[in-house]
Amino acid sequence: MRFETPRFKQAAVVALHDERLRTALARSRVGFIGHRQAAVDALPEFEQLRDTAAQIKDHVLDHLDYYLQRYEQAVVAAGGKVHWAHDDSEAQRIIVDICRAADAKVITKGKSMVSEEIGLNDALIAAGYEVVETDLGEYIIQLAKEPPSHIVGPALHKTREQVTALFAEHHGRARKETVAELVTEAREMLRDKFFRADVGITGGNFLIAETGTSVIVTNEGNGDLTQTLPRVHIVTSGIERVLPSLDDLPVFLRLLARSATGQDTETYTTLSTGPRRAGDPDGPEEYHVVLVDNGRTQMLGSRFRKMLRCIRCGACMNHCPVYGSVGGHAYGWVYPGPMGAVLTPIYQGLKDSYDLPNACTLNGRCQSVCPVKIPLPEMLRELRHLQHVERVGPRLQRSALAAWRFVASQPWLYRIAEKLATTTLARLGGAGRRVRKLPFAEGWTQSRDLPAPAGSTFLSQVPRSKRA
Repeated sequence: MRFETPRFKQAAVVALHDERLRTALARSRVGFIGHRQAAVDALPEFEQLRDTAAQIKDHVLDHLDYYLQRYEQAVVAAGGKVHWAHDDSEAQRIIVDICRAADAKVITKGKSMVSEEIGLNDALIAAGYEVVETDLGEYIIQLAKEPPSHIVGPALHKTREQVTALFAEHHGRARKETVAELVTEAREMLRDKFFRADVGITGGNFLIAETGTSVIVTNEGNGDLTQTLPRVHIVTSGIERVLPSLDDLPVFLRLLARSATGQDTETYTTLSTGPRRAGDPDGPEEYHVVLVDNGRTQMLGSRFRKMLRCIRCGACMNHCPVYGSVGGHAYGWVYPGPMGAVLTPIYQGLKDSYDLPNACTLNGRCQSVCPVKIPLPEMLRELRHLQHVERVGPRLQRSALAAWRFVASQPWLYRIAEKLATTTLARLGGAGRRVRKLPFAEGWTQSRDLPAPAGSTFLSQVPRSKRA
């Protein structure tokens, strides 16, 4: 997926005026938040599971080299092969080479954010392969030639009416109106692709070091068909997705579905270990795992290390007021919402993704719902600090922050400035105490009024005898 975060401000403005997008986001937001809360309320030990999951992930990150080596050994012992990719280009090359060696023509894919991250589809199509996304949401956006707008619901930004029109255009069938009819039509169109596929590519929600097992969770069963019917199965995963043993897996499975969609568990949880063995009724002849670094090792040794705990549930974006207003495409890359506001600057650079950390309101809802307790607001503040230190961003803003720092460090000057600002804003607000237009704050006042202060400072209302 092409990186386009420099256009965040323009894309956000367009999104805010897109009535269909606002309708789709409103529908999904109610469902995600309400269902998650109900699922969490029904599980008294949810907070304890969050603590345990964070501890397991931190332990793995402390010994990541050991667990990755152990995982590779287990995969090889089971008859599979592990490939190490330093960056997206190397990952593309490895996967294209595997497909070429298999003399593949048709490739089916389950949903994989890592494959989006490395731009895999474009690389495979450029190499001459027919690539078919089999997750319903991914299939919809593939037809629409759009990137995913959510890591769990890729087509979340599409209304049912838009999907109806899209299917009628590409399938050449009579228009279907209900969700059930649309799902059935997609299944009928994909059925032949499943049987014709030479290579199936899936992600890996979790990798088990003890057994060399890859784990995927789905609600449609497309992942099972993708990895069992073709001759070759390729797993794409980030190096941080490894867990020590199968005993650790239930902790994350109990958190993932509840955090992502509000389910007690996903419809399908599938564990795969190596290629088909003698006596197995189905399964691939070849089993490959492509482990992608792509900046993760660098993150491991940085102050953003805890971001590698992420299990890609999407809870942070479901509860984010900014994402809920502009959707995922405005973020310009694979990962939207709070997680994207942290990951994209790390992967793509502070300068080119300047707006993302600064778009956050720092309300903290993302951290409060994260199943592995990632301190996202803290990381966003750190990114802002790094941008300031590296002199990234508008010069006027840096000058304003420098002036603010000087004033705030001089109590007598701060009190004078505070009194002046309070009095001025109170007069501008008038009897209604609403400021309708304010220089340098047009981004706020062009769509809402700024509440005016009372006209006196807090300190002036506290008796001198009670001041600390």
